[in-house]
Amino acid sequence: MSFSVGIVGLPNVGKSTLFKALTKKPVERAEYPFTTIHPNHGLVYVPDERLQKVAQIIKPEKITPAIIEFVDIAGLVKGAHKGEGMGNQFLAQIRNCQAIVIVVRGFENQKVENVLGQISPKKEVEVIKTELLMKDLEQLEKLLEKTKNDLKKDKKFAKDLELFEKIKQDVSRGKLISQINLQDKEKERIKEFQFLTEKPIIYILNTDKEAQTPLLDFDPSLIMNLKIEEELSELQEQEAQELGLAPAIDRLILNCYNILDLITFFTIAGGKETRAWTVKRGAKAPQAGGVVHSDFEQNFIKAEVIPWNLLLKAGSWQKAKERGWLKTAGKDYLIQDGDVIEFKV
Repeated sequence: MSFSVGIVGLPNVGKSTLFKALTKKPVERAEYPFTTIHPNHGLVYVPDERLQKVAQIIKPEKITPAIIEFVDIAGLVKGAHKGEGMGNQFLAQIRNCQAIVIVVRGFENQKVENVLGQISPKKEVEVIKTELLMKDLEQLEKLLEKTKNDLKKDKKFAKDLELFEKIKQDVSRGKLISQINLQDKEKERIKEFQFLTEKPIIYILNTDKEAQTPLLDFDPSLIMNLKIEEELSELQEQEAQELGLAPAIDRLILNCYNILDLITFFTIAGGKETRAWTVKRGAKAPQAGGVVHSDFEQNFIKAEVIPWNLLLKAGSWQKAKERGWLKTAGKDYLIQDGDVIEFKV
């Protein structure tokens, strides 16, 4: 199971710079809009000190961190939902992501075109939100039309009609779907439609100035100098430590992890590989097994589980077993963040 985060914003705000800082992959950039037409995809390791500590106990041949995918999507402009600036294509790319990072401009640079003509992070956010809302509204209108036709054939669609009408009313007033007070079963019902404003959002102010907090009061948000982050990404980890530099990129990756409500568990593959895996909070043992290998979910019998810090205290898997610290997990066991698991199939 892979989780992806779309990087969006107006043209020339630093999206591709952020993508390069995250993925260390070269991307095409220029001082004018729409250099990025096809989205760039990159896999990024999730920083996690626990993985290294578990590996020190297991001493495996291989260590593999958890990953999260970032997608660099071309700049949105006002009217994107109507196709302006290839907007329909770009909005469709956002639909395939589970979360959104909105980058806004807080830097002055005459060489890099500013499509707004002024530094106004809040205005940029409003433009992007409006485009996402208008696209969702367009989708809701089509859904309502279809549901009304379905209702003529079967009364069971009455609840859907009521739900879609309620959401449409709020979206029409400028409310993001993620901010609408929906019951859990209603949230589950609309998942398949991948509404853009249902996705969790992180905001980044890209600035080369200090004390820019008043410019961006959205939550959660980060203030970053993406040019410096890009330069830091080109340094070796040891070089950055020697210079006393700490990239802010790790905070962004962990924020994405948190807003997607993800947790990490570890496998040790009989001592050959210590690996971190990602699941949604609330996943049960067979689902976690399916992330490792499809057979593990279908043929799940049980698993041996120990919290990572307890394994560290034991000093080895064998000693943990001897002390009776390994727990036998059945099909209903809820995976906990930091569990170390051996699946038995």
